[in-house]
Amino acid sequence: MASIKDVAAEAGVSVATVSRVLNDHPSVSAEARARVLAAVETLGYRPNAVARSLRTDQTHTLGLVISDVMNPYFTELARSVEEEARALGYSVIIGNADERPDLQDHHVRNLLDRRIDGLLVSPTDGGSPLMLDAVRAGTPMVFVDRWIPGVDVPVVRADGRAAVRDLVAHLHGLGHRRLAIIAGPAATTTGQERVEAFREALGAYGLELPDAYIGQGDFQAESGRLVTEGFLDLAEPPQVVFAADNLMALGALDAVRARGLRVPDDLALAAFDDVRWFVHTDPPITAIAQPTGELGRAAVRALVDRIEGRPGESVTLPARLVVRRSCGENPTPVQRSTT
Repeated sequence: MASIKDVAAEAGVSVATVSRVLNDHPSVSAEARARVLAAVETLGYRPNAVARSLRTDQTHTLGLVISDVMNPYFTELARSVEEEARALGYSVIIGNADERPDLQDHHVRNLLDRRIDGLLVSPTDGGSPLMLDAVRAGTPMVFVDRWIPGVDVPVVRADGRAAVRDLVAHLHGLGHRRLAIIAGPAATTTGQERVEAFREALGAYGLELPDAYIGQGDFQAESGRLVTEGFLDLAEPPQVVFAADNLMALGALDAVRARGLRVPDDLALAAFDDVRWFVHTDPPITAIAQPTGELGRAAVRALVDRIEGRPGESVTLPARLVVRRSCGENPTPVQRSTT
């Protein structure tokens, strides 16, 4: 592998001149710059990123810790983060927390040890001393999708409250009155927020959300299956199950089929977090769609702003309801919120 000394010898200039060209310093003449660039191409020289990071105290690398790489929502989020980071001159190292706070902190610690320039995190729980220490130490950080309340870090997220209201209006219009929810972990902000939004939306129609209709899930398919089995065993089962994420919705669908029942004839089903393959389930699943790609891109821009000394801003984008056939046929169109 060619070294910077080889480039200098090939171009007939000093090593310092080669360094200035590679760092785009304006003090180099056009002729010397052309010779250096020609030598770089001839020799196939690639700068040593590690050595450069030691000199500049920057690695042009971002860390991304996501809650579950197997969840299609987070897979799409990671893809949009990587694309936007690459466009801005950064690479991304991804850590999968698998919804485990200990594994989340393991990845955060490793990424900080690698001297990343900034960190994007979707927290698995409501607090992490390691992340709080990193924030206090000045590590540029942005929370995406989930956040830790009270921490002075920009948050890039979707607001699903209006979409949940639209969902309940849709269900009410279909004649459903017994609505249940499979909640996400209470330690996560999204787990709490979606239950609260669902309860508020039901209240607008004079409907209650009894404890028996709140099932505790963990954003995994198996928990959706177990909670739905519990709902079906009730003396008065719900007419609708609203799963607070896409994987739990699939678990719910499995539970219904295992009983020899059908969606939506025997139990209607809706989900938070739309994914592309929901159109291929039988029936296609009604879901609340978040602007996942936009969230990933906005999170990267906010983080790069903080890295480069600008104030990164929090961003909240609206989610929207996508009506399909898993809740039944809709006799009247639903007015969907535009905010």
